[in-house]
Amino acid sequence: MKRTKIVATLGPASSSAEVIEQMILAGADVCRINFSHGSYENVLQQINTIRELNKKLGTHTAILADLQGPKLRIGVVENNGVELVAGKEIIITTKECTGTAERVYITYPQFPKDVKVGENILIDDGKLLLETVSTNGVDEVKAVIRHGGILSSKKGVNLPNTKVSLPCLTEKDLKDLDFALTNHVDWVGLSFVRSAADIIELKHLIANFNQKIRTRVVAKIEKPEAILEIDNIIKETDALMVARGDLGVEVPMQQVPIIQKMLVRKCLEQSKPVIIATQMMESMITNISPSRAEVNDVANSVMDGADAVMLSGETSVGNHPAKVVAAMTKIIQHVEQESDDIYNRENAAPEVNIHNDRFLSDSICYTAAKMAQRTSAAAIVTMTHSGYTALKLASHRPKANIFVFTDNYDILTTLNLVWGVKGFYYDKNISTDHTIADIKFILKKNGMVKPNDLVINIASIPLSEKGKSNMIKLSAVE
Repeated sequence: MKRTKIVATLGPASSSAEVIEQMILAGADVCRINFSHGSYENVLQQINTIRELNKKLGTHTAILADLQGPKLRIGVVENNGVELVAGKEIIITTKECTGTAERVYITYPQFPKDVKVGENILIDDGKLLLETVSTNGVDEVKAVIRHGGILSSKKGVNLPNTKVSLPCLTEKDLKDLDFALTNHVDWVGLSFVRSAADIIELKHLIANFNQKIRTRVVAKIEKPEAILEIDNIIKETDALMVARGDLGVEVPMQQVPIIQKMLVRKCLEQSKPVIIATQMMESMITNISPSRAEVNDVANSVMDGADAVMLSGETSVGNHPAKVVAAMTKIIQHVEQESDDIYNRENAAPEVNIHNDRFLSDSICYTAAKMAQRTSAAAIVTMTHSGYTALKLASHRPKANIFVFTDNYDILTTLNLVWGVKGFYYDKNISTDHTIADIKFILKKNGMVKPNDLVINIASIPLSEKGKSNMIKLSAVE
């Protein structure tokens, strides 16, 4: 059983039930739906397919709906490709037009007001570099081409030096969010997060949509402003994504590896899941095996302590989506088997504060992880309704397997993003001793534990109240 989870992006290459099933069987734990592409009709079909497959396979594959955010783009250019020559000047306008080598349209109305002379304009993931020469402050910016090449239609624009005044949620995002929440997705990804206020705004919209919906938020880190605000962002979000594509264009590329490690460390300290994304197995879009550098990248992300690693183009438009997932699974399993450094993080003990309503739960989880390490327990079993203990346990990275039993089905799919967690639906409400015995029987029957294995149980007594964890028990499997 691998601990690090795999997020697979759906697209034209992976929208059929057959391919999605192959990816799940190969090790995909979360399906990502990218709202930058595809119609609602297609997306709904994908959501229904995932849910049908979960029933068929007995899996809890999660759904992550990724909002596009204020992605800046160039408009359509003539012949879908014009050459920008270094040293020449070009006009960037907010008035829609067909682009030429002399004038192109940008989908960002406030651009002439926000940009300043001397600021860089990066197009197509930084392949083209322009520098601002002047702006009329209304609808036109003049720039000089520093590094040229072919510009094709609708390429993305990054402004690493400019304070972008666009809202974090565009009109399209609000419609996409409404659709995602109507269909009860597990996670919503927010692109181009700049501050904790962006997360608070999205959570407010989710809460107001329906009090019963518990969709969680993934903050995508791809802007330099987010790095400066990172502690507050982590505090407010439910999970983080290190979106290295745009991040590597917005900040100097050599900073990205250190930023990645810093983000993983901070998320582990705060018990927040973290996903490493972009170009992990890029060469497998066409090839049947990854490059050695890509194998190292995935392995290092696992050793850093990431909860999940993500595939984008590899599964959405690649030639063999299931093979990519299988290759990634193989790398993860080998690293988890051979590297002891991943396990038993030296987290600080919870500060003694009986007025903190999480103190008891946090102490129980901390003690369970330490006990599992000392006794070489095979499993830590938690009963949860909110998923909190599962997240807390996972952040300690115990070598023991983490099994979660809950009567809240939505939590099972949500937790499928979290490192090391395997969930079971359980809705019996009997005495604590009977429940523990019953759960051990279920795990034994499923081959998850064997006779004489030590198992640690965490629960809330009395069980019927579904309160915070306040009990820990160590026992052997008979």
